[in-house]
Amino acid sequence: MRKIYEITGPDREHFLQGLVSNDVKKLAQGPLYAALLTPQGKYLADFFLVPWGEAVLLDIDESIAEATVKRLMMYKLRADVAITPSALQLARGTGPAPEGAVMDPRAPELGWRLYGAHAGDDGSDWAAIRVAHLIPETGIELTPETYILEAGFERLHGVDFRKGCYVGQEVTARMKHKTELRKGLVRLAIEGAAPVGTPIEAEGRVVGTLYTQSGGHALAHIRHDALAGPLAAGAARLHALPL
Repeated sequence: MRKIYEITGPDREHFLQGLVSNDVKKLAQGPLYAALLTPQGKYLADFFLVPWGEAVLLDIDESIAEATVKRLMMYKLRADVAITPSALQLARGTGPAPEGAVMDPRAPELGWRLYGAHAGDDGSDWAAIRVAHLIPETGIELTPETYILEAGFERLHGVDFRKGCYVGQEVTARMKHKTELRKGLVRLAIEGAAPVGTPIEAEGRVVGTLYTQSGGHALAHIRHDALAGPLAAGAARLHALPL
């Protein structure tokens, strides 16, 4: 379930610009995908920001909505900005887009999002789409231990490296420019199944975590140097896909 808020006030874009991972100036071109991070660069929340007249919509998973709004308002200080629940609902799908819909900014395969009086979707298999296109989900692949570059936020257009400072920016920039990522979110072939969160082992040592599974494939956060050998997650067997 999604929760929609309206961010209003003349300082709304300036306020957001100093907090989120994407460049809020790009709202003039359409919706943005972005994250809120800890000062240490770890994930707190991901969401969509959508231009909406004299407001910006905050489209966020219901499970983290209240805590995220409270966190954002901690940074309000003297900014002339308010965040209030909206009566708008979210409908989404991957078929022909209805009038007024906007495209999901992460990837074309994720279809459209429509903000209006009714919620729902067109019956798309979202888990299958996410696995096929390596899309992390709030509360599943995206957890408080996540670094957004390991989760693919650059590929998903969720981070901007030229916008200037925001909370967690220093760590994120260092990971981009000064280090080689040694682990991250990947898609693996899977035989069998195991619960989300099952540790992945290679030669008796834990090298990652298993997440969403669909159609003989799975998303996993794993050390890249472990991909060459056999992998197991509970009763499931996994192996890297051909490049």
